[in-house]
Order: sequence, then structure tokens, then C-alpha cells
Amino acid sequence: TITVTAVTDTKVYDGNTTSAGVPTITAGSLAAGDTVTWTQTFNNANVGVGKTLTPAGTVSDGNGGNNYTVTFVTDTTGVITVRALTITADAGQSKTYGNADPVFTYQITTGALVGGDILSGTLSRVAGENVGNYAITQGTLTAGANYTITFVSNDFTITTRSSSVTP
Repeated sequence: TITVTAVTDTKVYDGNTTSAGVPTITAGSLAAGDTVTWTQTFNNANVGVGKTLTPAGTVSDGNGGNNYTVTFVTDTTGVITVRALTITADAGQSKTYGNADPVFTYQITTGALVGGDILSGTLSRVAGENVGNYAITQGTLTAGANYTITFVSNDFTITTRSSSVTP
């Protein structure tokens, strides 16, 4: 009889439940020449502390592992931290005085979304309708609770409207 216990692990959110930790035998022992393959997984892929790590695996003993009774013990000290993104508002965005604002555009300049994760929401800008420069802000743009966003602004420019007068 052996007891295999998951070990603590901390990782940055990557969209999956895999753990780099390798469970250990905490009671009992292997017979000479027998080998093991242990893995462990987080209970879910989302950011959090006190996450449950669940061990699994097999014993190679020449008898399909049947020479052992294995008890697996979870660990509740797992941590998944937020994934960092830097989002930069595109430079050169503008409109002519009196026109409606365009949809503000941006790029992910550091980091990356994982799996099927998406950005939602929109950028906004400092209020004002007179000719001049206005800072583009993060607005409601988010990637969800598994990410932290550092936002880099650029100016939005309102340019003069041309007009012609005919006498």
C-alpha cells in the first residue's frame, strides 16, 4: 500500500489545468525495480488561490500495477495568477470636427490571450468636441478575471472642418 500526495504548485493562467508539480509518495514505498509515473492537475483553469491539486498516475511493476494499492491525496494550496497583457491604443486616430467618433482601435503589444479567450468592451476617450487632442482610455475593454491589463493611451485628434463661402 502506498499513499501519493499532490504537491503545491503556482503558475500563471494559461487556460488549462495542467500542473508542473510531481506528486510524491508520502506513505509506503516501492519495491526495488518498480517505477511510477505521477501527474497532477488543478481543479479548474481559472485564477485563484487555495486551488485543489489532484494527483493521478500508475505504477509499473510487471503486473499492471496490481501489486499496489494506491491512495491519492489532494493538496489545496495551488495558485493560478493572472496573465498580464499590455494593450496600446493605435496612434493616429482622428475625426473631423462635427463628425461622430470612430470605433477606437488597439493592439495587444505584450502578452497574448490563450485558448478561446477574447477581449470584450470598447475603448473610449476623454470628453470634448472642440478641435484638439483627447486621450484614448481603456473604457470598458476587458479580457476577464484571468487577465490584468496595462493600458497605453494615445491621442485622438479632432481636426478642423473645412467650409467654403461663396459670395
